[in-house]
Amino acid sequence: MRRARPDETALVLDVLDAAAGRLAARGIAGWPAAFGPELIEPGLGAGKVWLAERAGTAVATLTLYWSDEIWADDGRAGYVHRLATREAGTGLGAALLRWAAGAVRARGRDRLRLDCAAVNHALRAYYERAGFAHRGDLVVAYADVHLSGGLPTVSRYELVL
Repeated sequence: MRRARPDETALVLDVLDAAAGRLAARGIAGWPAAFGPELIEPGLGAGKVWLAERAGTAVATLTLYWSDEIWADDGRAGYVHRLATREAGTGLGAALLRWAAGAVRARGRDRLRLDCAAVNHALRAYYERAGFAHRGDLVVAYADVHLSGGLPTVSRYELVL
């Protein structure tokens, strides 16, 4: 894992778009067909976007924040957003979650939180198998969650570290 540089917008978007394409091909709503740079550049500039590399090639990404507008700011958690792998079924998702948990612990916090589209039942089950507890659903106006029929509902998850 390494921090993505501000000039690596295209590289991060490539990983995100590969994951978004897989979701779209399976008919799973929740992410846009392609991400725009405006969604990731603030995080890149703030040093919050991370890349996982294998043999010099970016294979996954995640964004790690220390606060999130859909959670009460209790100072206890790190918040994962836009976790994506270039290929499915590689085990990288679990490795990224373990890495994020370690980064959160290193910061003296004891919770890892994230959310996903409530309609993505497969991802929700994945997080629950990984030990995350469902902490409720919430209607949001995220720019990177796109569903037909109005504002999307996200499911919030938390892992006690």
